Amino acid sequence: MSLKSERRGIHVDQSELLCKKGCGYYGNPAWQGFCSKCWREEYHKARQKQIQEDWELAERLQREEEEAFASSQSNQGAQSLTFSKFEEKKTNEKTRKVTTVKKFFSASSRVGSKKVPPERVEKIMDQIEKYIMTRLYKYVFCPETTDDEKKDLAIQKRIRALHWVTPQMLCVPVNEEIPEVSDMVVKAITDIIEMDSKRVPRDKLACITRCSKHIFNAIKITKNEPASADDFLPTLIYIVLKGNPPRLQSNIQYVTRFCNPSRLMTGEDGYYFTNLCCAVAFIEKLDAQSLNLSQEDFDRYMSGQTSPRKQESESWSPDACLGVKQMYKNLDLLSQLNERQERIMNEAKKLEKDLIDWTDGIAKEVQDIVEKYPLEIKPPNQPLAAIDSENVENDKLPPPLQPQVYAG
Repeated sequence: MSLKSERRGIHVDQSELLCKKGCGYYGNPAWQGFCSKCWREEYHKARQKQIQEDWELAERLQREEEEAFASSQSNQGAQSLTFSKFEEKKTNEKTRKVTTVKKFFSASSRVGSKKVPPERVEKIMDQIEKYIMTRLYKYVFCPETTDDEKKDLAIQKRIRALHWVTPQMLCVPVNEEIPEVSDMVVKAITDIIEMDSKRVPRDKLACITRCSKHIFNAIKITKNEPASADDFLPTLIYIVLKGNPPRLQSNIQYVTRFCNPSRLMTGEDGYYFTNLCCAVAFIEKLDAQSLNLSQEDFDRYMSGQTSPRKQESESWSPDACLGVKQMYKNLDLLSQLNERQERIMNEAKKLEKDLIDWTDGIAKEVQDIVEKYPLEIKPPNQPLAAIDSENVENDKLPPPLQPQVYAG
């Protein structure tokens, strides 16, 4: 797969995604940085080297056995012929064992093994893989000795933060207004999510393959022409962002560790799996430049302060589905309500802070006044004697006036 995807606004780190051999294709971290073709070549070289070493070991063992046999024959020449039959039987047994080992690694044996149909060998390997991995799944999937769970949470949080990314930002050549294309997108998302429910690595790969085929069909329907690899990767990234598959990193690591190597190195399964790994790597390193956005807009979208504008109703074509129009209208209303709610919440928090600051300020002023003018409480004064009191010893008041009557 070439790196022409950069022309569509997708910027990948070529130093990490290119094949180590420099062939110009994407490399897979699970294959030590090689692409599927180069990794297959390296695997075959290593396998041939191992077979050659085993062949040399078998020949060396045969020579040692022959030398030991010749030495034992020369030393036993003077012994009684009573043991001749026993020695002959022993020699035949040794020769038979050496010959068996030699034939096992011989070219004729390898040629004979090739007579077995590859389809049958592949089927047997698949059945063995299914039996073993079904029983060991709960022990080897996302084991505690790895950081797979931590990676799952990180990529899930990352995808949630990128929920605002639109197909236009990724240059996705898919028109979801077309009913057939919308169905293909839903099926692709369903398949990529269903991958987590499978236990056998082959079945997980099958989910990835079905998802990829739905993507190619959606692109083909939209463009009225066969889809290219440059269109496939951006669309796969969009599907992963929209679906947010559960335990994505754990599933990728599980397939890498336990899937049949021949399945990963050859065929469409390996190709689609490599593209999924590239899509995840792109999402992890996605930035403003990758989406052709300014850093300010990217930060505001990531923080949730705002979201990209939805398609205006005036720009809809006359043949557009009414349900889709209503859906986008509702989404626009929800976006506006969300922004309004965020503004209200921000104002409420600001008001709460102002009230707290005002209360603290009043309390501080009262405290300062109390400290500056302390309150002194004096004892109460003695009460004054009542005017009508009978004690008039010290009373200096003149006697009361008596009424006088004048005769007229």
